[in-house]
Amino acid sequence: MPRIIGVDIPREKRIEIALTYLFGVGLTLSKKILAETQISPDKRAKDLTEKEISAITGVIQKNYKVEGDLRREIQQNIRRYIDIRSYRGSRHLKGLPVRGQRTHTNSRTRKGPRKTIGGLNKKPPSPK
Repeated sequence: MPRIIGVDIPREKRIEIALTYLFGVGLTLSKKILAETQISPDKRAKDLTEKEISAITGVIQKNYKVEGDLRREIQQNIRRYIDIRSYRGSRHLKGLPVRGQRTHTNSRTRKGPRKTIGGLNKKPPSPK
């Protein structure tokens, strides 16, 4: 199983798709990386040579921010929004949608499962 930037990429998939298993690498960026290294996108990940793997790793490390560095930068940006008390920061803090979506209905992914309020049954009268 080839390892690129500390991530095992699936062996049986085409390298074009396998690279998208790296955080921060989508299909477009994957195609750019393969064009830069002159590797066929149709090649399977298991068929890559050590030289090709090191070429891909070199291009990614030199030109792009992926995996840990990218995650860290995103977390720092969120922390900055919270620290400067911006609207976006307050939405992050409360666990609500950040980009202007409606919350009356929907937004269950951000808010979590419904918490039913009210509608509790009264205690039945005790038998005498």
